[in-house]
Amino acid sequence: MTRVAIVGGGPAGLSAALFAAKNGLDALVFDTDETWMHKAHLFNYPGIGSLDGDAYMQTARQQADDFGAERHQDVEVDDVDVTDDGFVVTAGDDDHEADYLVLATGANRDLAESLGCDFDDDGTVAVDVTMETSVEDAYATGGMIRAEEWQAVISAGDGAAAALNVLTKEKGEHYHDFDTPSTAEEVFGDLRDDDA
Repeated sequence: MTRVAIVGGGPAGLSAALFAAKNGLDALVFDTDETWMHKAHLFNYPGIGSLDGDAYMQTARQQADDFGAERHQDVEVDDVDVTDDGFVVTAGDDDHEADYLVLATGANRDLAESLGCDFDDDGTVAVDVTMETSVEDAYATGGMIRAEEWQAVISAGDGAAAALNVLTKEKGEHYHDFDTPSTAEEVFGDLRDDDA
């Protein structure tokens, strides 16, 4: 199974994990739980009236878990290397192989630098519209790619864009993740809330 290693468990990382796992990829998330969301309160996020950042994180983690993402909570990634077959993510004494890599480490760009990613003049990681870096099959998201323009909804979109591009590469055609009421019925059955 295609494996996507995701470094970071904020909105970008969990969004990438959700879309990857939901669509049949093996999503492996490393989360130190240092996201800025713990200081946030959302009332400017479309679809959310007012929600504490901790509650948002709990829901986002649960969604990723429900679709089968493998989360390594409170685990820090020490290094990432490019191999002939993809990437090796080193966390503590363990190495994890992956076909794709999504970096979602907020404004910390150290792993992107050590990986050899190109940077823009403002010190942010250079990416294309799909969030792919100059290192093939490695993606950067959120605060890594924007100078001071940080917003949870934008970061979540970056994570989704990265995951959908991975799915496009794997499927060999443009991939869309668009759910309908019948999809929700199939996935959630009686758990579905038609009034929400």
